[in-house]
Amino acid sequence: MVRLLVRIAIFLVAAALGLLAAAWLLPGFGLTAEGFLITIVVFAIVQGVLSPFIAKVAARHARAFLGGVGLVSTFVALLIASLFTGGLVISGWQTWILATMVVWLITSIATFFLPMVFLKKKVAAVRGSGARSA
Repeated sequence: MVRLLVRIAIFLVAAALGLLAAAWLLPGFGLTAEGFLITIVVFAIVQGVLSPFIAKVAARHARAFLGGVGLVSTFVALLIASLFTGGLVISGWQTWILATMVVWLITSIATFFLPMVFLKKKVAAVRGSGARSA
């Protein structure tokens, strides 16, 4: 149960970092303060659900597209989050393409490095408590 909660936390933090990076880098990408949390949750859920589904469909019908699964799921998650939350506004086709790439890149990097940060803290905590009990 703890692992699941840590994975969810990592995915939400990664989504937040990706969306914030896109908002900072791209002038046509806007996040509202009121809808920020809802946008993160919707984006993370949609991407988390769609990524395995799109990967399975691509593996079955179009193996050449397997490398683009992350980009496709990021684009669809951005589209759904912008349609249903009101906290995300993306204007211009160039911004849609760049936002997809920026959010995908940042979330990919974050989901790679964040577990190391969490694991490092947990290992330090276990070592600290083990040293005290000895």
